[in-house]
Amino acid sequence: MDNLVVDVEKDKLPIVYDKIYNISFWGLERMHPFDSSKWGRIIEYLIEDKFMDGTNYIHPKEASEEHLLTVHTQRYLNSLKYSATVAGVTEVIPVAFLPNFLVQRNVLKPLRYQTGGTVIAAKISLERGWSFNVGGGFHHCSSDSGGGFCAYADITIAIKYLLDHVENVNKVLIIDLDAHQGNGHENDFLKEKRVYIMDVYNAYIYPGDSKAKKGISRNIPLDHFTEDEQYLELVERHFEEALNEFRPDFILYNAGTDILMGDPLGMLNITPNGVVKRDEIVFHAARSRNIPITMVTSGGYQRKTARVIADSILNLHQCGLLKQNEEVKSKIS
Repeated sequence: MDNLVVDVEKDKLPIVYDKIYNISFWGLERMHPFDSSKWGRIIEYLIEDKFMDGTNYIHPKEASEEHLLTVHTQRYLNSLKYSATVAGVTEVIPVAFLPNFLVQRNVLKPLRYQTGGTVIAAKISLERGWSFNVGGGFHHCSSDSGGGFCAYADITIAIKYLLDHVENVNKVLIIDLDAHQGNGHENDFLKEKRVYIMDVYNAYIYPGDSKAKKGISRNIPLDHFTEDEQYLELVERHFEEALNEFRPDFILYNAGTDILMGDPLGMLNITPNGVVKRDEIVFHAARSRNIPITMVTSGGYQRKTARVIADSILNLHQCGLLKQNEEVKSKIS
């Protein structure tokens, strides 16, 4: 993993992004409701709002097959060499009829960069206290299976890197607040006592993976059209209890915005202000305890999600939650 987690200049914000994140393959991406250009628009909004400029974020490296094999099986990676497999993973059927070299370049390469982005973001948060990967959060992908537009298990790969290579990261908490159950990392960490998973999700939508639910340490299923007041109370109370119970050394926050009202897949009823408040609750709890936290953006199936994510980051800044914490230090072995 050494070439994924190279040292980063101090003048760079702990925000990871590259324009290669944005997926475009002759309009076919529009056949899935996922907004495959939201990552670039988040950065555009943050630049417009003077939070950052066009140069002071971190460019990730592409996750190589060697990196991916730290978690994925060779069988699964080989299966992605068939366009039909990728069509199933991305849920865009016409992809099955494209030459695989085009699928690798236009679909999978951006996702490999986002996977590398989650790994370096995790490493950076150990030094700075917090980080964002503007992409990533492929929580439906496990070591041997992909789905739901998730081709690589970036969450599992990043956490495995921390547990295997960072001296004083022995316990990791995943807080998954995407509207969908995070069955990928839950299947990967079914028997891993060093990983605690809190998952708040709509119980009546994809994937409904009963086996993966056994990997959830704190399971909070929601009804259709849950609204702000109930949702925020559940998130705040359960997250505080999870932190007090597990006392993690690191937090991986899967911050899906498919909880927004009107989302065609999430089927919840959370307002933009509710999303902003949700992220504030999570970051306040982590930063007040000096626990490094990395946020990945995960799902969100409306054009407005990019603006909401940018507004949330701006709010975290205004609340003083994005200062570098000198107490957060780690030795990379």
